[in-house]
Amino acid sequence: MSAYLHVGKIVNTHGIRGEVKVMPNTDFAAQRFAAGAELVVLTTPPVTVTIASVRIHKGLPLLTFRGYDDINQVLPFKGAMLGATGTPDVELEDDEFMYKDVIGLTVVDTDGHTIGTVREILSPGANDVWVVDRPGHQDLLLPYLHSVMLNVDLTHQQVIVDVPEGLDPEDAN
Repeated sequence: MSAYLHVGKIVNTHGIRGEVKVMPNTDFAAQRFAAGAELVVLTTPPVTVTIASVRIHKGLPLLTFRGYDDINQVLPFKGAMLGATGTPDVELEDDEFMYKDVIGLTVVDTDGHTIGTVREILSPGANDVWVVDRPGHQDLLLPYLHSVMLNVDLTHQQVIVDVPEGLDPEDAN
């Protein structure tokens, strides 16, 4: 496992002055992508960069890095993940969790049957969607709603869920 938390992916360059377009993978984008913040471009070898500027364009952050002011300097970063060390200084509510703590949790239904494990978290809109990897079956997409996620137990590394009828595509008759 990487020593870094994946906080985004550089999906493209923008213009000729070294800007990169980032697809965030963090709930703390304002902290992670602030001017002066340090990130690691997860290339081989990893490159530590400091954010010089940030602006939002079409809903995505455009970043420049100190010392990288030309498109040719950032082209090798295209497609690379951005990593960060540590946890941002934020307080979480009782029903909020860090992505890194949720990925890998065992998903169990209300009858105690293991469904699979949380592989990734998507943030498509109103609520997050947890992608549950089920060996030998199609992934199950569970919305992060209190009626679905009944108990997230980080101590025991499991989440108890109530899968709504019709949500599992393999249950179709």
